[in-house]
Amino acid sequence: MSSKTITFIGAGNMATSLIGGLVADGYAPKRIIASDPDSGKLADLSARFGIQSATDNSTAIQQADVVVLAVKPQVLERICDEIRQVVQQRQPLLVSIAAGIREADMQAWLGGNIALVRTMPNTPAMLQAGATVLHAGRGVSEAQRDLAESILRAVGLTRWVDNEALMDIATALSGSGPAYFFLVMEAMEAAAISNGLPADTARLLTIQTALGAARMAIESSDGPATLRQKVTSPGGTTERALSILEQGNLRTLFEDAISGACERSRELSEMLGNH
Repeated sequence: MSSKTITFIGAGNMATSLIGGLVADGYAPKRIIASDPDSGKLADLSARFGIQSATDNSTAIQQADVVVLAVKPQVLERICDEIRQVVQQRQPLLVSIAAGIREADMQAWLGGNIALVRTMPNTPAMLQAGATVLHAGRGVSEAQRDLAESILRAVGLTRWVDNEALMDIATALSGSGPAYFFLVMEAMEAAAISNGLPADTARLLTIQTALGAARMAIESSDGPATLRQKVTSPGGTTERALSILEQGNLRTLFEDAISGACERSRELSEMLGNH
């Protein structure tokens, strides 16, 4: 992989995270190019990581083996139209991190027959603690799959799905998921404050408890249900709290919430695409 030139179209937070992760993993900065109309962002990236930069997307792709489309979904069609000619000439691997844009639409915008991998990273990728789901389109070789995975693995865990339709549920689960945990943390913190705990203590205890629970789930061979049972003493405080949450249909709320987010992901794909 280290001999491949990677061009990032877009120099926002996710591109910065991926570039930072790659460089931290030992990837040669001279093999990374970022393109963005904001010269200030490019200057910052060059200063921080020693990468190359360009303000013209087509120029940035001229030497690229991999092109990472790190732009907002709303502008992706315009970007694809702009780079179509050089992409058809160069035939690089395209890796899209634009949420909701289906492969069929991107292929149509790029002129077709492009090796394309669609990905759905989430915001903890900015801390190299992300979760990214990938789907390879037809024509993507095994070596290109490995290359795409190596790039996204620089910012956290990666998982492949064989059916592109599963990208919608992945978006609902891991893409939107950090916000669900933030809401739970927000509610726990507020409840602790309303019961008399100082605000700073409530916040720190909530955050550390969330972190500790996540680490236990990652490092244990037990599933969440077993871990929950192990910390729930019969007749104790945890059992009382969990009983109240169950009576409030917490599981049904999450089922409805994730199903709703999945449905919205499908709707946005239809709105943003042409197919």
